Amino acid sequence: MSTVFEKIISGDIPGRFEWADEVCVAFSTIEPIATGHVLVVPRHPWAKWTDAPEEVATHLMVVARTIGIAQEAAFDVPRSGLMIAGFEVPHTHLHVVPMRSEADIAFANAHPVPDAELDRAAEALRAQLRESGHGANVPVGLGSAALA
Repeated sequence: MSTVFEKIISGDIPGRFEWADEVCVAFSTIEPIATGHVLVVPRHPWAKWTDAPEEVATHLMVVARTIGIAQEAAFDVPRSGLMIAGFEVPHTHLHVVPMRSEADIAFANAHPVPDAELDRAAEALRAQLRESGHGANVPVGLGSAALA
C-alpha cells in the first residue's frame, strides 16, 4: 500500500514542490507549524529515517540545510529548525521550519491554512532557492515533483 507521500510525489494527490532531485523532494505541508514549513522526503518510502542508507540520510540532511538557509532569507527569520518525528506518516520525512523562537517548532502550532497562503509561501521559497543558485532543483511547476 502506498503512503500519502508516495501519492503526493507521484501526483495522485496534489502537492506544492520546492525541491526535486533523484533521491528526494521537498514540499509544503498543508498544516504548517509556521509559514514556509517544508517536508524533505526521500522518493523511496523507508518507514523510519534510521532505515535509510547512510548516503540517503546524509543527502536528506544536506537538502534540509539548503532549504533552511533559503527559508531564513525568504521569510526573514533568524533560524530554521529541523525535526524528524515520523509517527504520523510511515515514510521518512524531515520537517524544516522557519523559526523566530523554540516555541515555533511545536506540532501544537500546526494548523490548516488557505491554499493561496500555501502557494505564496511555496513560491517565495522557490524564488529564494533559484536566487541562491539551486534553480536546477526547483521543479518547473509548483505542483510537480518531476525533475526539470
